[in-house]
Amino acid sequence: MHENQPQNPFAARPWACLGVSATGTFMATLDGGIVNVALPSIATRFGVDLPFAQWVITIYLLTIACLLPAFGRLGDMSGRKSKYTLGFLIFTLSSVLCGAAPGLWWLIAGRAVQAVGAALLMANGPAIVIMSFPGSKRGRALGMIGMVVSLGSLAGPALGGLLVGWLGWQSIFYVNVPIGILGMILAHVVLPDDRKAPSGSFDLSGAATYAVGIIFLLTAITHGGRWGWTSPGIIACSLTAFAALWLFLRRQASIAHPVVDLTLFRIRDLALGNLASLLSFMALLTNAVMLPFFLIRVAGLSSHTAGLIMAVMPLTMAFAAPLSGLASEKVRPAILTGIGMGLAAAGLYSQTLLTADSGIVRFCLNQAVLGLGFGIFLSPNNNAVLGSAPRAKSGVAGALMALVRNLGMTSGIAVSTAVYEAFRNKALAAGAGEIASFNAGFDAALTCAAALALAGVALALARILPERKLKP
Repeated sequence: MHENQPQNPFAARPWACLGVSATGTFMATLDGGIVNVALPSIATRFGVDLPFAQWVITIYLLTIACLLPAFGRLGDMSGRKSKYTLGFLIFTLSSVLCGAAPGLWWLIAGRAVQAVGAALLMANGPAIVIMSFPGSKRGRALGMIGMVVSLGSLAGPALGGLLVGWLGWQSIFYVNVPIGILGMILAHVVLPDDRKAPSGSFDLSGAATYAVGIIFLLTAITHGGRWGWTSPGIIACSLTAFAALWLFLRRQASIAHPVVDLTLFRIRDLALGNLASLLSFMALLTNAVMLPFFLIRVAGLSSHTAGLIMAVMPLTMAFAAPLSGLASEKVRPAILTGIGMGLAAAGLYSQTLLTADSGIVRFCLNQAVLGLGFGIFLSPNNNAVLGSAPRAKSGVAGALMALVRNLGMTSGIAVSTAVYEAFRNKALAAGAGEIASFNAGFDAALTCAAALALAGVALALARILPERKLKP
C-alpha cells in the first residue's frame, strides 16, 4: 500500500522507538483519569464545590481535544522528534506547577499547560509507531501501545485512589516527574533526527475555527445534564459549536493543505474504526465513573479496596491487548473487535446484577470480563485505523484516533451522569430511598453503556461485509 516511500529513519530501531512512544502515551493517558478520584480532596483543600473543581478535569480534556489535529498536522509537515521531546518537557514542568498549586485557578491553569504537552505526545506517538514498523509487524506493536493506553486510561482512577490515600492529592502530579524526565532522555537518545523542510502550509484559521467549535461542543456535552439540555446556555453553546464546526469542515474541504484531511474518512476501516472507538470509550468511562461510587456507597468498601478492584480491569487489558494485537496480524481485525465488544457488553450489563453482598471476588470477576473484552477490541481496532491511513498522513490519523478517544471519554462521563441523574431523580420522586435510587441510576447508566458496546458489535459486522466501490 505504501510502496516507493522515502527512507524511513524510524525503522532502524523500531522497538526502541516503540518504548519512547509507550512512555509518552502512558503518561498522557494516565493523567486523563488519575485526577477523578482526587477531586473531593482538591475541592476540600481549596474550599470549592465539586462542579467548580470539575474544571480541573474538563480543562485538560478540552485543551487536548482542541490541539490534537493541529499538532498531528505539524508533525506530518516538519518531523516528530522535536515535538515529542517538547511534549515531555512541557508535561513534566507543568506537573510540578500543578502539584505546588496554591489555589484552584493556579491548578486549572497548570492543567491547561499540562494538556499542551499531552497533546504533543498523543498526536505524534501513534505516528512514531507507524513509521517504526512495517505492515507485517504493526499489529503486535499497536497491541503494545493498546496495552499502554489501557493501563494509562484505566489505571488512572485506581492509582489515583492509592496515591491520594497514601500521599495526598499533590502526589498524583508529582508522580509524572520521574516518568517525564525518563521520557525526555529516551526521546533525545533514541528517536532519529527526522527534521525536514515543512511540506505545505499550516491552516491557522482552520485550526482556530476548529478549536472554537470543539470548546463549545464539549462544554455543551459536559454541562448539559447540570444546566439542562434546553437551557439558554446549552442551546447557545450548541449553536456556536455547530456554526464553527460547519465553517471548519467547509474550509477543510476547499484548501490544499487542511488541518484534517477529510478524504481520510472515505477509508472505511478508518471511519468505522474511529466510530467504534468512540462508542467503546463512552462505555468504558461509564464503568470507570460509576463503579467506584457503587463500591463505596452501596457495598461499603474503603477507597483503597475500591481502587484495587478497579485495577483488575486495566491489568486484564494489559494481558489481553498484546495477544489480540498479535492475533490481528493473522485474523481480520473486524472479527476480533466484534468479539471484544460483545464480551464488553456482557460485562457491562452484568454490573447491573451486582448487589451490596456480591463480594469482592464477584466484583473482580466482572472487571476481568470487561478488561478482557476491551483488551481484545482495542489493539485490532487501532491496527485497522492506523494501518489503513497513508503513511504520509499517519500523524493526522493518529491525532484523530486520540481525539476520538478523548471525545469518547468526555461524552461517556456526560452521558452516564445524565442517565444516572435522570433515573435516580425519578426513583426519588417515586419515594424510593437513597440507596435504591442510586441503584436505579447506576443500573440505567450501565445498561446504556452495554447498548453502546452492542452498537460497536454492529459496526464490527459492518466492517466484515464486502466494501461497495463508490463511483468516482
